[in-house]
Amino acid sequence: MTTAKMPYLTGHYTPVADEITATDLTVEGHLPPELTGRLIRNSHNPKPGITPTHWFKGSGMVHGIRLRDGRAEWYRNRWVHTPALDGAPYLTDHGPDLTASTAGTHVIEHGGRLLALCESALPFELTPDLETVGAHDFGGKLRGAMTAHPKEDPATGELHFFGSSPFPPFLTYYVADAKGGIVHTAEVPGATASLKHDFAITRHHVVFIEGNVTFDPTDHSGIPYGWSDQQPARIGVMPRGADGAAHIRWFSIEPGNMLHVANAYEDGQGRVVLEGPTVDRTGFQLSWNWWIGAPERGSEPNARSYTRRWVVDLAAGNVDEQITDDLPVEFPTLNEAYLGAENRYQYAVSFPDEQGLGGYGVVKYDRVTGARRIRRIGDARMPSEAVFVPAAGATGEDDGYLLTVVSDLKQDASQLLVLDAAGLDRIAAVHLPRRVTAGIHGSWIPDGELSTDRG
Repeated sequence: MTTAKMPYLTGHYTPVADEITATDLTVEGHLPPELTGRLIRNSHNPKPGITPTHWFKGSGMVHGIRLRDGRAEWYRNRWVHTPALDGAPYLTDHGPDLTASTAGTHVIEHGGRLLALCESALPFELTPDLETVGAHDFGGKLRGAMTAHPKEDPATGELHFFGSSPFPPFLTYYVADAKGGIVHTAEVPGATASLKHDFAITRHHVVFIEGNVTFDPTDHSGIPYGWSDQQPARIGVMPRGADGAAHIRWFSIEPGNMLHVANAYEDGQGRVVLEGPTVDRTGFQLSWNWWIGAPERGSEPNARSYTRRWVVDLAAGNVDEQITDDLPVEFPTLNEAYLGAENRYQYAVSFPDEQGLGGYGVVKYDRVTGARRIRRIGDARMPSEAVFVPAAGATGEDDGYLLTVVSDLKQDASQLLVLDAAGLDRIAAVHLPRRVTAGIHGSWIPDGELSTDRG
């Protein structure tokens, strides 16, 4: 395998070769003054000359854009300096080294700390200027891996998360209080070695998803998972609370695999509603072939990733499920004030289908009317996950902005695009000093949320 042949190291995903800082960025349009903070986004970006065997094994690099009072003060990018960046193996003679992380999947703030995440290892703390502080184990209370998709309860400020393993205990659930200290830990009974990348919380429950992708020791990509028809697809619904794990219930669902949850909530009848993009066996294999650089890859990932809704009736003990849209999408987001509660609007990134048609765009769904709006980003232009930021004095759920970093291959450049979340109209664009590698997840962090914020 050579770097030139790896799809995850070419095109929009071509790694950048160095760390830079640029100030006083050019802005087209007018940045709303409430956009005062940092957009920080993660990506897999191996060092020059290194060809990982799987896209997910590329070392993490965070890209940050600092906005304040209508100005774009700086852009900077930094590798997350973990032992893995310098070649330390994850698996050792003594078991996994939980500090040898790519730290390349997500980046969040909680309890005043900025954390870069990768689901197979410990989180890594960063400074507000994106320099690496080191591994963070919550004062020794986190002894295993941490999901890259924790959920912060908008009502309590608690951070809910889990650790997943291909070996027992397969699933461990954690809660950290608003200050960042772990206050609850529980092993979840009935879980399997199925890949659990994301999950959901509602006001009263925690919702786990096990799909048909599970631990496969015969896989040699470095990410030992694969599709298995013998692995049952299930949803686990667990009451929140100190003894919730003892009361988890598992419900069978149709075969498939979900990477990212859009949202979950309890409806007026007490049923648990869960939504998000899913793939069938063919869709998973198309994405997997791209992730490992297989010659038969055929198309980009997410070509068959369609939004699905499950309605879990806890009283009747059954699940109703349906595909709600046939547009290939991924990276669902929402106004996180509605996380765990019934929401009207969701956002996502659209992808080309199996024939390469459709192109990239930012999508808005209205769950009440069923309407779907798409803002096409343009030829050879790819948006990142659209992060919602509420407007000052917001009164409506979609009263705010979507922030997305666009990779432009024709111009060999990138922009931070600011869209009106209501109509997807362009409000402003910040010109970045380089083309930013297409990445995965990120967060908007308003000023004042980082305890070590130096401005």
